[in-house]
Amino acid sequence: MLPQVVSHPPLLTALALLMVAVVVGLVAWALQLMQAANERREFALMLAGCMVCSAAVGLATVMVITMTGPGRIEARSLDPAGLDPESGVSLDAVVIPWDAPAEPPRS
Repeated sequence: MLPQVVSHPPLLTALALLMVAVVVGLVAWALQLMQAANERREFALMLAGCMVCSAAVGLATVMVITMTGPGRIEARSLDPAGLDPESGVSLDAVVIPWDAPAEPPRS
């Protein structure tokens, strides 16, 4: 079976490229802060660099989850009129304790 080719909307591609550029910029800034901390022997700059780097990792993680997850933007369509009402998750199999029929008391 051949893999299916998925075309991405230009808006989604532009958003992904923008987010990658922001992550790269954050990492570059973090490296500059850490280099300045090493040269000046300032612990506060090192902490700031670590915080910026962790923000970049968090943004990259959210980007990967958003772009590759089962509920990704292109699967849901950006146009609400294009949604299929039959697609989605059914909660019919979920039993909530207060919705279940009560068991008769044992004697």
